Amino acid sequence: MDYDLSGTLDLHIHTSPDIQPRRLDDIQAAEAAKLAGMRAILIKSHVVLTADRAMIAEKVVGGVRIFGGLVLNHAVGGFNLAAVEAAITMGAKVVWMPTHSALSMARWTGDDGGLSIFDKERAILPVVHEILDRILQANIALATGHLSVEESVALVRLAKSMRLKKIIITHPESVLIRMPLEIQQDLNGPGVFYERCFVDTTPLMNFGTTIEEIGSHIRAVGLDSTFVSTDFGQVANPSPVEGMSIYLASLRAMGFTEREISKIAYLTPAFLMDL
Repeated sequence: MDYDLSGTLDLHIHTSPDIQPRRLDDIQAAEAAKLAGMRAILIKSHVVLTADRAMIAEKVVGGVRIFGGLVLNHAVGGFNLAAVEAAITMGAKVVWMPTHSALSMARWTGDDGGLSIFDKERAILPVVHEILDRILQANIALATGHLSVEESVALVRLAKSMRLKKIIITHPESVLIRMPLEIQQDLNGPGVFYERCFVDTTPLMNFGTTIEEIGSHIRAVGLDSTFVSTDFGQVANPSPVEGMSIYLASLRAMGFTEREISKIAYLTPAFLMDL
């Protein structure tokens, strides 16, 4: 299935160089997006800042916007306010809470350790408050990463109370998260956006969800709080451009109108990137 990607954005692409094999490097991903007529992509790494790499890729390729961000995993010092400050100064558009270093991820994989936003009394760590305040000042996006549902709920409520305007709940359908629909509906509101990722429907994630389930969640929670991305870049999956084309064509076949797809693939992600 093919879908015209002109003007679309994909805010979740994994590229090389990386510690894991990737299908494309930064330049190749930018070139593919440009060729498809996309407006912008965002490259993500679980181990390093990508805002600087994005700046170079955009300059080399031209004609397409390339963005990056920072994931607060062990590789960058975890909840490291200095790293957040540097990332923002270098143009980061998203700061994610821990992903591969999250405590919930460690429990899921059976590993020891892991980072949690909670202290021993289940209160959110002071440094997390400081990080959110810096994100608020910069007016960039905060994303929940691979935090547990409990942590994500607490973080989103704190972010809403602080009046952050760009709060992303990362792939709530993922087998790593599985945020119940009733919780999604409860957290919904101004400034909260659900990133629904195509990767969760693939064999790589053990077919953790289906397009139909994602579509039903979009309807139940609302178009205004949804945007779609691929989370592609893995060698085992098609290219991100191919993935987004299949994703949007599948939603169209399910009855989503062109205007509705425009909202979740063009308008909302553009807002999150200040375009």
